Amino acid sequence: MKLVFFSLTGQTRRFIKKLDLSTPAHEIDPNNPFHELNEPYILIVPTYDAEVTEVVNDFIEYKSNQDNLLAVAGGGNRNFADLFIFTAKDIARDYDVPLVFSFEFNGTPEDVENFKKVVSEIESKRP
Repeated sequence: MKLVFFSLTGQTRRFIKKLDLSTPAHEIDPNNPFHELNEPYILIVPTYDAEVTEVVNDFIEYKSNQDNLLAVAGGGNRNFADLFIFTAKDIARDYDVPLVFSFEFNGTPEDVENFKKVVSEIESKRP
């Protein structure tokens, strides 16, 4: 299983780096999101207007990527109240996958540990 992320300002990338993964995560390239992953993945996205994150939808909808999307996690700013992690919420709804985690900015050490547990649980349920 892979982690795939999109980072516009670097906050999501910093969160991913804190995870200290044994295999590198795949970062969606905003200039060319058309990359087929060919393996199950969890998507981690920041919160921005739909036109800014359209490249994420392009990635998901490219070849078999939508079939391999297991879950989504979102980062954002809690000051935006109902709009906190709305990009992740929209992806979960639009692609019928669970929203499994949320964090603020680039995540706290506790967020990192909790997200690792979520990933581990998802991996353990895979055949």
